[in-house]
Amino acid sequence: MTNLAARRSSAEEEQRLKRAKKAALAAFLGGALEYYDFFIYATAASLIFSKIFFPAGDPTVALMASFATFGVAYVARPFGAVFFGHLGDKIGRKATLVMTLVLMGGATFLIGLLPTYDAIGYWAPALLVLLRLMQGLSAGAETAGASALTMEEAPANRRGFFASFAMSGISFGIVLASLAFLPVAAMSEADRLAWGWRIPFWLSIFVLVAAFLVRRSLEEPEVFEEKHEHGETVKLPFAQMLKTHPAQFFQVALMSFQVVTNTFMQSFGLAYAVSVGVPAATMLWVSILGNVVAIATQPLAARLSDRFGRRRVFITGVIGSGLMIFVYFSVISTANIAMIFVASTLITAGTYAASNSVYPAWFSELFNVKVRYSGMAIGLQVGILCAGFTPLLGAALVGGDKANWGPAAWIVAGSSLLAVAGATWARETSKTPLRELGNPVP
Repeated sequence: MTNLAARRSSAEEEQRLKRAKKAALAAFLGGALEYYDFFIYATAASLIFSKIFFPAGDPTVALMASFATFGVAYVARPFGAVFFGHLGDKIGRKATLVMTLVLMGGATFLIGLLPTYDAIGYWAPALLVLLRLMQGLSAGAETAGASALTMEEAPANRRGFFASFAMSGISFGIVLASLAFLPVAAMSEADRLAWGWRIPFWLSIFVLVAAFLVRRSLEEPEVFEEKHEHGETVKLPFAQMLKTHPAQFFQVALMSFQVVTNTFMQSFGLAYAVSVGVPAATMLWVSILGNVVAIATQPLAARLSDRFGRRRVFITGVIGSGLMIFVYFSVISTANIAMIFVASTLITAGTYAASNSVYPAWFSELFNVKVRYSGMAIGLQVGILCAGFTPLLGAALVGGDKANWGPAAWIVAGSSLLAVAGATWARETSKTPLRELGNPVP
């Protein structure tokens, strides 16, 4: 009987590990699609949209208008977090994540079909904003749901490691987007503006199909199924979360400001570099290198958080990013290509990777399973909402003075301080058993 029990236990453990790996793969592909879409939009907003979706005039004003459409999706994210977070805590993680995936991929593909301002006038930016809002609704719940599901499926001592694959997927998506834009950047400006910019948006359909096929085959995590089958889900997860987990909500909201580093580098950093004479193609290669390395370093950093604790790794990364951003803008202002590669990679694959890899597990672990999807999704969107408008703020503060990069760096540094405050306040959860996470929920 002992041998039979041992074999049965081994088989169950193997099955759980198989489920965890599939959940991690689904999170990886979902993250890849989300940030493929994010990055091609950020790149197009920096280099293309100001010239084709808005009337001719002051280029700085047009760029700011383009960045405003970039930021519009961030306004929609909290609404997506509330709506899809509710569904994720009521009907399940899997079905909700399939919906967010299709919404994101469909909106991105349709952006590639939009007529320009010259063709339909102000309908062009209006339709662009509409599709960007659809992207935002999806993105408001994608990372949170994938992180929660993967964390719930992961082995007890490797929750950080498995949940981090959502972030490695994001890095992979940025690499794919950069590679997709390299041929576009090499085109003549006439071809790039006429039709070349559309190709990366159309290519998103391949990532969508791959992610959909994997995600459709997922199962609900056992810890959620137990509550769902016994009718123990709550009627209004968002309201219940605010009642039972107010401190955790504000902790996640503060820590979410760590995303400003990446958002700012990928959008404003690109536009600023081009303005001082660094070729756009070079900056795309800078992004590719940093994110290729980050695909590997993020699971390693998350594994360290499983061993040494979430808080220690997260705070180390955030402080490092807040300091390194001054080096990053300094070397861009001098157009020193070699140092741009070094500084960007140290942030993307080093300091930012450390904090970014930890938050999928940590933020999820702060909430009870009954309100986990809603709590993480909505709390995360506070910092992300602010991050979406930081490129616009940076463009306004820096203006046309290429030597005036200080305000841009301070935006990132200030955001890092907010994230450190939240992390210092939050409880350490890396060793807490799965069913004991979060506060009690009646």
